[in-house]
Amino acid sequence: MSDPVPTSDARLAYLEADLADLKARGLYTTIRSLQSPQGAWLQIDGRRVLNFCSNNYLGFANDSALKDAAKAAIDRWGVGPGAVRTIAGTMDVHGELERRLAAFKGVDDTVSFQSGFATNLATIPALVGEADCIISDALNHASIIDGIRLTKAARYVYRHCDMDDLETQLKAASGKGYRAMLVITDGVFSMDGDVAPLDAICTLAERYGAITMVDDAHGEGVLGRGGRGAVDHFGLHGRFDIETGTLSKAFGVMGGYTAAKQPIVDWLRQRGRPFLFSSALTPADVSACIAAVDILERSTERVERLWANAAAFQGAMRSLGFDLGVTRTPISPVIVGDEQKTQALSRALFERGVFATAIAFPTVPLGKARIRVMISAAHSPEDLEVGIGAFEEAGRALGIVG
Repeated sequence: MSDPVPTSDARLAYLEADLADLKARGLYTTIRSLQSPQGAWLQIDGRRVLNFCSNNYLGFANDSALKDAAKAAIDRWGVGPGAVRTIAGTMDVHGELERRLAAFKGVDDTVSFQSGFATNLATIPALVGEADCIISDALNHASIIDGIRLTKAARYVYRHCDMDDLETQLKAASGKGYRAMLVITDGVFSMDGDVAPLDAICTLAERYGAITMVDDAHGEGVLGRGGRGAVDHFGLHGRFDIETGTLSKAFGVMGGYTAAKQPIVDWLRQRGRPFLFSSALTPADVSACIAAVDILERSTERVERLWANAAAFQGAMRSLGFDLGVTRTPISPVIVGDEQKTQALSRALFERGVFATAIAFPTVPLGKARIRVMISAAHSPEDLEVGIGAFEEAGRALGIVG
């Protein structure tokens, strides 16, 4: 008997049509398969290519010290935590990471979660309800938006980094008699690389009695003393209430955490749903993160190299005529605008040995497509020259630069 011939499922015809539409509009994302660890260079489809896509800011993702710590953790603790911490108990290594992160960030305490995304889904709904309100930056990350959607709190949105509009929203909310007001912002905005004015946000929030929260996913390991983050960068220790972050970018591993004043962390251990209903990080992940903290506490060299690389790349690209927008961080958005031309630029770069993914709607607004180059401390000056040269050739060929 011959095998059945696959047929189209009429129930899914709407999805097939939507996928075809994405492809026609240049919005369909093709995910490449890697045959190597993350680093300055990758093996993709049998080719060695320069990596301009990874959030591996400090080169920790394949660092020998982190790998050794993960291997030792498996030998000591096994490969998994067994269940949620509130049921199966918490391994000592999880407590150690939380203590170390608290000391590194200069806060009372931290609580870890399975990812940065899960951290915001845990933190926001646990802190506010229908008696409260949230005031959010218009360009906040999807995880913040989804965390807000999980609450019954009233919602106010202020124009991106516009402090006059933030005050307008605070004034409007303060007259409504809410139990609590929570102001939320990204620290570094991942698509443009600009930095939220946390000092001004904190001052306004204090004036109106609001709680402050920053998602520092792209600030930790990048901003502040030795990568201690956006709150440290602005000198707001003891004033800014909540920092959430990820362990998968500068720390090079996996997971997320909330760093905050003690009552907030204690409450999240009681009511943060991803903490209560999903198993903890693996011991290997946790131990690798501790090794990353060890390195950052000993030396600022990697952070300094990251910023030096970013300055060299961004200066050269702007001199060639590329639009890098308003970035103030190592995030380097090469803004093209047209979605199909951006896809063409990504393909042309790959042909020249550079892996740089096109980013378009819904990650950025329509007409704002870009190649977001993520510079790393792992890149050498010679690596950057290769990448700049490829951009120059491809950009001229496509008419993006003169």
